[in-house]
Amino acid sequence: MKHLILAFVVVAFAGSASAQQQPPAGLVAHANQGTVGVITGMEGGTYARTGADLTILDDDSLRVLPTLGKGSLQNLSDILYLRGIDVGFVQADALAYAKQHNMFPGLTDSIRYVAKLYDEEIHVLARKDITRIEDLDGQRVNVDVTGSGSAMTAEILLDALGIKPKIEHEKQVTGVQELKHGDIAAVIQVAGAPMPLFADIPTDSGLHFLPVALTPGLAQTYFPDKFTHDTYPLLVPADTPVPTIAVGDVMAVFAWQPRNERYVRVARFVNAFFSKFDQFQQPPRHPKWREVNLTAEVPGWARFQPAQDWLVQHAAAEQEANATQARFNTFLAQINPDMTKMSDAAKEALFQQFLAWDRQRSTGR
Repeated sequence: MKHLILAFVVVAFAGSASAQQQPPAGLVAHANQGTVGVITGMEGGTYARTGADLTILDDDSLRVLPTLGKGSLQNLSDILYLRGIDVGFVQADALAYAKQHNMFPGLTDSIRYVAKLYDEEIHVLARKDITRIEDLDGQRVNVDVTGSGSAMTAEILLDALGIKPKIEHEKQVTGVQELKHGDIAAVIQVAGAPMPLFADIPTDSGLHFLPVALTPGLAQTYFPDKFTHDTYPLLVPADTPVPTIAVGDVMAVFAWQPRNERYVRVARFVNAFFSKFDQFQQPPRHPKWREVNLTAEVPGWARFQPAQDWLVQHAAAEQEANATQARFNTFLAQINPDMTKMSDAAKEALFQQFLAWDRQRSTGR
């Protein structure tokens, strides 16, 4: 009987302790109502560094939680299936590649983009005895981990050029060390230049960038770029830029339906991102943000509706502001004031006269 009573007391105490350990439901709901999860990239890469910049959007109603990722294809998977992930950084060529290989059912209906981001260059870093990308045929080449954007783009590039190396999928930190030791012939990495992993490689390392030419087939997805001495002063001579090709990056989101709570969160994130975008283009934010044009479109992708709505509304507001400025100029031309001698109070009074004049003209039409 004593054992039975003791067991009852233990169970009751455990239940009471468990109940006390549970946080209040209201606090849990409040902590999660404004969170948006963002899958970025591997440590040291452009995705991880620009993803960290997104935390400047945090306020009382929004909290951005960047998470290190494993590359474009894995990021697509994470946006589709991983709990807590709403937004991700993805290379523009990933959507077509995933559809071509039937990787994710219903992908076209499940993925949208917020904006085209910066461009990332294709780095082919090789031993000095490898002078052309064609020399990689039959050689050991590291292309980063399986599922990464680098591995995907390397496959597309090498197939397009008819080159068949022995592909390896180590992290590029390991790949660069193997390359320095002469164990492999090259590494192929897609990243925004300058990439820290390459920027610190000394001039006497015996390594160099291979030129990558843009073929007609590759031109459907990629575009020409180059590495200069300013980008990689230790690897590229001052008078000999290295041609390469680049691919655009996309801020992708899951295609939540409007009535879904996650849709509301992501829409709030989009509004904050677009409204505060000028802050991303200022130091100490990553310089790649200065390449971004929010209105640029991405072929083959559909834009997330709140992003499209924001762009349309602000384009209309800008047009109206330009039209108002034109009407104000007409008003000034009619009364011809000497603006340089006017006080602030006089200017404000003049502006109020303009508004009355503008309303009168509008009513009389």
